[in-house]
Amino acid sequence: MLNHHKSSHFPWRLYGFELIGTALLVLLGLSLVILMFGTGTPMSHLIPSEGLRRLITGFLFGTIGGSIALSPVGKVSGAHINPVVTLAFRVMGKLDLSTAIGYITAQLIGAAIGSLPLLWWGEMGGSVAFGATLPGPGFSLSAVFLGEMVTTFVMIALLAVFLGFRRIRPFTPTIFAPLYAIMVWAEAPISGTSTNPARSLGPAIVSGQWEGWWIYWIGPVAGMLLAVLACSFLARRIEVAKLYYFDTDRDRLFRRMGRPAAAG
Repeated sequence: MLNHHKSSHFPWRLYGFELIGTALLVLLGLSLVILMFGTGTPMSHLIPSEGLRRLITGFLFGTIGGSIALSPVGKVSGAHINPVVTLAFRVMGKLDLSTAIGYITAQLIGAAIGSLPLLWWGEMGGSVAFGATLPGPGFSLSAVFLGEMVTTFVMIALLAVFLGFRRIRPFTPTIFAPLYAIMVWAEAPISGTSTNPARSLGPAIVSGQWEGWWIYWIGPVAGMLLAVLACSFLARRIEVAKLYYFDTDRDRLFRRMGRPAAAG
């Protein structure tokens, strides 16, 4: 298992980049949500179909996440930008406990920081709780929980498959745009399609909307654990706790101990 304590220096740079990446995801992704669905937005006239707007929003949100993985953030920290992704790498033995805790802490702080500029959207942002994920009207909490669990399961399982096979590994960041386009279109009316506790925390802080907040932790974590269990046969094939830039870890923080650096 990995252990960053082999280094005498605390990995501030890694945590800092993870904080920045999560802040960018929240700021850009939820600005997109507000622009698409906020009261008074011109997008409701340009694209009258709410379903089509959900599809486009999911595609662009996934594109933002994939782009962060391809950016310098991904090169330095691996661009988990999601506590359940970090936990999945931890459960599969690719990160030590202290590093995982540091990453999750950075992600939550980054989400809170990234949500603050959303207040600039004013009434338009407030009309959709600044992009907060909330249980959909008419849906039971069990349905909302199931929605978060299933969508997170699919996301983590696809990550495991792409990272587990070298031929498709370099294409890992490209899965997010089509995946979230489909999931947001189909599932957002139920739970908001979070799959990311940090993404849900940020707008909850600025909007004060905490309805069903526990679902956006327990649901994604449950989906992640089921996905890791289902894809456990791939765990040994995943060599780096990153979504891209698989061969740039000179300090070997993300490498499995005792194994040589392998090609992506």
